[in-house]
Amino acid sequence: MYRQLLAATRLVNSTVARMSTQACRDNNMIFRQLFDRDTCTYTYLLADARTKEAVLIDPVIELAERDAKLVQELDLNLKYVMNTHVHADHITGTGLLKKLIPGCKSVIAKVSGGSADIHVNHGDKVTFGDHLLEVRSTPGHTNGCVIYVSHGQKMAFTGDALLVRGCGRTDFQEGSPDTLYESVHSQILSLPHDFILYPAHDYKGQTATTVEEELKYNPRLTKSKEEFINIMNSLGLDFPKKIDISLPANKVCGLHNLPEHLAAKFNEK
Repeated sequence: MYRQLLAATRLVNSTVARMSTQACRDNNMIFRQLFDRDTCTYTYLLADARTKEAVLIDPVIELAERDAKLVQELDLNLKYVMNTHVHADHITGTGLLKKLIPGCKSVIAKVSGGSADIHVNHGDKVTFGDHLLEVRSTPGHTNGCVIYVSHGQKMAFTGDALLVRGCGRTDFQEGSPDTLYESVHSQILSLPHDFILYPAHDYKGQTATTVEEELKYNPRLTKSKEEFINIMNSLGLDFPKKIDISLPANKVCGLHNLPEHLAAKFNEK
């Protein structure tokens, strides 16, 4: 039985991967999903295959050199390094990437209060080559949460607002279960059912999901708002281990009060 379940899981994951890869090939986009084992964070690289303009979504500072190397190997012009929100569990790599790849600009939601070269608002468009990402405000995990939607590719990068069969916590950093419920249903689950959703994190080995799947199987967001609020208020989670370091650093592109090993590494660049 275990082997059958494992095989089924691999088949589902590979099917989603093929779906996303084929969509990108058909529409002239280069796409990579990158992973940080320490914080279970996903970083996404998207690029126009014709113009080579690229964006990175939710980079992690410890892996900024990995990301910069990939950009170089693929001969890309990194235009933007973007965050879905001010993270509490890891330090963003946007500041370091700006030093590793001069000319790229940092992006974050204006309402987040974080520093960046470009502040975006709900409804803004981020363009790279022939592609664009629509910015949608999704507060509830934090006030400054946004998702980035590629209508052309039928995909969305949902940050911590919506995870695979889950969602971001709402017990600190301006969190509100009421607000998050409304955000997810109005801005994410209202997308067409075949849109592929890519989260900022996953802790169980999932790589992506779809709007249709989450409308059917999400154990929290398929409930009524009242039930959802009760669930979120009863989680009793520990605070992220890196919150005291990550929050102040991420307000300034990851460049404030860094741990000693990261500060030394950054100053070398």
